[in-house]
Amino acid sequence: MQKIKKAIILAGGKGTRLYPVTLETPKPLLTVNKKPILNYLIEMFQRHGVEEVAVTIRPSDQKDFDWWQKRYQNDLGAVKINLVTEEEPMGTIGYWAHHLHAWTGNEPFFLTNGDELKDVDLSKMTEHHNKTGAFATIAAVEVENPSEYGVLVFDGDHIKSFLEKPENPPSKFISSGLYLIDPRVRGHVLEKVSAGQKFLMIEKDLFPKLAAEKKLAAYKSSGKWHDCGNLERWEKAIREWGA
Repeated sequence: MQKIKKAIILAGGKGTRLYPVTLETPKPLLTVNKKPILNYLIEMFQRHGVEEVAVTIRPSDQKDFDWWQKRYQNDLGAVKINLVTEEEPMGTIGYWAHHLHAWTGNEPFFLTNGDELKDVDLSKMTEHHNKTGAFATIAAVEVENPSEYGVLVFDGDHIKSFLEKPENPPSKFISSGLYLIDPRVRGHVLEKVSAGQKFLMIEKDLFPKLAAEKKLAAYKSSGKWHDCGNLERWEKAIREWGA
C-alpha cells in the first residue's frame, strides 16, 4: 500500500480567539495534558509512515518554535522536522503553491491545520483517496454541533459543496482540517500564482473547483477530534482527550 512520506502543518495563525494566551504562546504549542498540540499531530503522522514534516510559522514565533524543537526533538522519533518561516501571511495553500510544492515533489502529501487535536487513520484515508481517484480528500469528522462549523454536503464519496454554519445542517460531518493532496491540484491555482497572488485559501481558491469536477473526496473518520479554537473548546479538549 502507498505510504505518504511528507506532511505540512500550518502553524502560522495568530490564534486571536485565544487571546491573551496566544499573545504569549503560539496556538500549536499550547498543551493538552502537558503535551503541545503540535506533538500530537506529528505523532499521528509518524504512526502512519510519514518521514518528514514541514511546519510553517510566523517570523515572530521563530524563537518559540526553536525552543519547542530543542525540547521535544528526542520525543518525536525519526520524523524529520523542518521549521519554515512564512514571511507574510499566504493563507492555507499559498505557501505550498509558491514555495513548498518543490519540496513535496510529485507525490501526494498531507496538509493539516496546526491547532486541532485529531486522530485519523491516515492509512485508511490514503486507501480511500486512491480508490476514489480524487485530487484531494478531506478527513471528515462527525460532531454534535455542526451548525457551528462548515458542514460538508456529500455526493457519494465525493463532496458536492460546503455550507458555512447552517441553521439546519444536512449532516453532522465537518472538515477536520486535515487533507490529502495530489500535487496536480497546483494546476487549479497556477493562474493566480503566475499573476503573483500570494494569499490563497484551500477552502475558497481550490476546493470549489475540485468539487465541481468531482475530484474532491471525503474520508469519514471515526477517530477523535477536538477543536481548540477558543478557551472553552481548549478546556474541553484537556478534559476529554485522554479520557
